[in-house]
Amino acid sequence: MLATIGRHPRRRAAVILPATVVVIAGLVPPAAAAPAAGTGRSVDIRVLSSRPDQVTGGNALIRVTVPGAVSRSDVTVLRNGSDVTADLHPDTAGSFVGLVDGLRLGANTLVATARGHVRGRRSVRLTLTDFPTSGPIFSGPQQQPFVCDTEQSGLGQPLVDNHDHVGLPVFALDDNGNKTSQIVGWSSDCAATTRVDYLYRSTANQWKPLPADGSRPADLATTRTLDGSTRDFIVRWERGTINRFIYSIAMLAPLGDDPAHPDDSAWNRRLLYSFSSGGVGIGHQQGTLGGTPDSMFEATQGLAAGYAVAYSTGNVTGVHYNLQLAGETALMVKEHFIEQHGVPLYTVGVGASGGGIEQYVFGQDFPGLIDAAIPVYSYPDEVTQAIHVGDCELLEYFMDVTDAGNPMWKDWSNRSLLEGLNASDTVANPYTGTNGSDECVNGWRGLTPLLLDPTYGSAGSNQNLMEPAGVMATVKWTTYDDLRNIYGVKPDGYARTTFDNVGVQYGLQALVGHKISPDEFLKLNATVGGWKSSEDMVPEGAPFVPGGSWDPWSSRNMTLSPDGGAIPAPRTGGDLGAIRAAYDNGLVFRGRIDIPVIDWRHYLEDALNMHNSRQSFVSRQRIIEAHGNADNQVIWFTDARPNGPQTDAIGQALGVMDQWLTNIRQHPARGVAGNKPALATDRCLATDGTQIAAGPHVWDGILDNRPAGACTQRFPIHSTSRVIAGGPFDEDSFQCQLEPVAKAIAQHSYGSWHPDAAERTRLEQIFPTGVCDYGKPPADLAGEHR
Repeated sequence: MLATIGRHPRRRAAVILPATVVVIAGLVPPAAAAPAAGTGRSVDIRVLSSRPDQVTGGNALIRVTVPGAVSRSDVTVLRNGSDVTADLHPDTAGSFVGLVDGLRLGANTLVATARGHVRGRRSVRLTLTDFPTSGPIFSGPQQQPFVCDTEQSGLGQPLVDNHDHVGLPVFALDDNGNKTSQIVGWSSDCAATTRVDYLYRSTANQWKPLPADGSRPADLATTRTLDGSTRDFIVRWERGTINRFIYSIAMLAPLGDDPAHPDDSAWNRRLLYSFSSGGVGIGHQQGTLGGTPDSMFEATQGLAAGYAVAYSTGNVTGVHYNLQLAGETALMVKEHFIEQHGVPLYTVGVGASGGGIEQYVFGQDFPGLIDAAIPVYSYPDEVTQAIHVGDCELLEYFMDVTDAGNPMWKDWSNRSLLEGLNASDTVANPYTGTNGSDECVNGWRGLTPLLLDPTYGSAGSNQNLMEPAGVMATVKWTTYDDLRNIYGVKPDGYARTTFDNVGVQYGLQALVGHKISPDEFLKLNATVGGWKSSEDMVPEGAPFVPGGSWDPWSSRNMTLSPDGGAIPAPRTGGDLGAIRAAYDNGLVFRGRIDIPVIDWRHYLEDALNMHNSRQSFVSRQRIIEAHGNADNQVIWFTDARPNGPQTDAIGQALGVMDQWLTNIRQHPARGVAGNKPALATDRCLATDGTQIAAGPHVWDGILDNRPAGACTQRFPIHSTSRVIAGGPFDEDSFQCQLEPVAKAIAQHSYGSWHPDAAERTRLEQIFPTGVCDYGKPPADLAGEHR
């Protein structure tokens, strides 16, 4: 469990966490640094590829360190009593490294013993716990049904793992390799045979298969790598399955490379872990891998510079949003990489949207997985982002239907008064066919049924082949059910949920600012309602499914007033156990990250894009709350106005990050902040990539009361529905503590409006249990149970 850090961070002085990062129970902590080779007085043994209690696949890369006076011939290593000393090879003076295989599932014992001149401990024992390559390690029972996509990913049909009609049918092949109608078995876990291909980048910037005869293509391009050497742009591309998902490892290789004994001489010793470009998925599928290394986010730039690039469909949030499972998958893929190629100098994460979320969350939950992060178009996490996203359709329905007679909502820019997000009278609306829209519509519409409605979802075309017949109809398509191992399940079989809007006073800031009237405020909060429980939801209408009545708000699944507001519409209460589970299992980014971060995004506010720019600063605020400062994070914006993105800064970010990490390796005592290179600073860029402004004060005025900095002036940010309702900027809580309406009135929470007796009675009808008191720790944080 997360350690207690005192009072809620918004209501206390900043707390500087100790150097040892707090880690969620059962997950991976930073690897303990091995003693300097040959400098100790005792024998030591370490696992380099993973934690010793989280080994997979029956093997592990280990290092045995002995005093410098001990020769290799005086060292013995036993695996479960069998001598495996021959698997070790000299690494540095007094250090031996090797891949020990033959581990059995469960507990294994390694014993390293040294003879000769040893003044300290001569023998050391280490227990290794091995898990299957198919997983899981700590993510809990695996999801079933689970739809295989190996064939669509170029790996052929999945391997047969049962004859019980469970999973995807596997068909016999004819002499030409084509599928017949004969079923030879079924695959429920979607394993596939590993394959290695060689591709090259042509001078026309295309990927082509390397000739099998070993000849050199006439159009073979070359690339200049990070270390300044010129290499043939040939890539060794390994694909297979780990933790049931499809992984990919790509890296430069010389012409004539032997896949059985790969030559890593072209590798720059750095690993880029690609976390893809996001999306929102509800699981029950393996996900598909593209047909070239370009399918991995920014892979071509990384490969051109000599990075190895690792990736898994299990790290694509468009496949699923279980970040505990995703983190477990990334750990297993990296373990496999290290066992094949050795420990990289560093691992830097890169990915956009959901791929940016994974970097923030994994940097917090799995220290050591990545050494640096380049989140793009990011949010701090998904689970708290979904709070105001769940408000979007409630508020849109109010303005479009319940309060349709109010002329102020015809002016789309007024919708920001309730939603906080950007709105425009000139941006085209994809649902009305006319100009006028907002981010809730252009950016987020469709996410509500995808996240909340158990009847709405799909795992792709292969789900139609799944057996036993009708098994896919048993799936509950919600993000909560996707995370049932974390949130828990109610007696009725539906997962516990976190969405909560009890006591939320929508539009409060607009009321205080005299932008809406007290009557409008009362009508809004009496009629806005909430969302039905999962078990009560019904299938969507158009435009989400063919036929049926037009319902872009998913209103048939709302809890609306039966009489237009005379009886106030019920609100939705979140399950406190589920909310606490989200914190305790690391789904909420709390800012506890101490690696270098370059947070970069195109500024897309004018397009009403869902990747709103405030999220970079929400992440920063949470880091400040955890550490007292955000010196490890820099924020870059590139202007994408007026015609969309024209340049990106990923290549520059990789170069800056390499210097930052190199400095840390050379001067570890200076820490992350003390090793920043000059370009590792806040900055904003013009559309063509030229710098507008840079330095520590360019974003002033967003998280402080200083005059707006140069970048703040150029790139205004917006708000959200919960901030408009009086909540904190960082939105890191689900459920507020409540106070009586009378107390809120006495504290002048409504500005210059002083409700009379009838208005006070109406407020108490709307909020019978009280209104949100954001001066107290949220209900889900009260008592600091973590």
